[in-house]
Amino acid sequence: MSYSVAQRTHEIGIRMALGARRTDVLRMTVKQGLRLVSVGMLLGLAAAVLLTRVLASLLFGISATDPITFIGISLVLLAVAIFASYVPALRATRVDPIVALRVQ
Repeated sequence: MSYSVAQRTHEIGIRMALGARRTDVLRMTVKQGLRLVSVGMLLGLAAAVLLTRVLASLLFGISATDPITFIGISLVLLAVAIFASYVPALRATRVDPIVALRVQ
């Protein structure tokens, strides 16, 4: 996300110069990050469910499709993704529009 925000510095500068509020830029950047994470989580959960059938014979004392584990890990991953999207977004809102317009 940090790299993506750095690549879009010029665009963010134009948006802010045209009157976009800091909250709009923050929301846009976090939404982009969460979109990527949601696709990854869906693909990861689907792969995990498929792989649990293969690994079920190796597990002892726990169900291969334990819903608490799947939900818990998904929530932790979501929290980390929100934080990882929020920090570069916050940095992007502090960019001076004039400086961002000069950078290409």
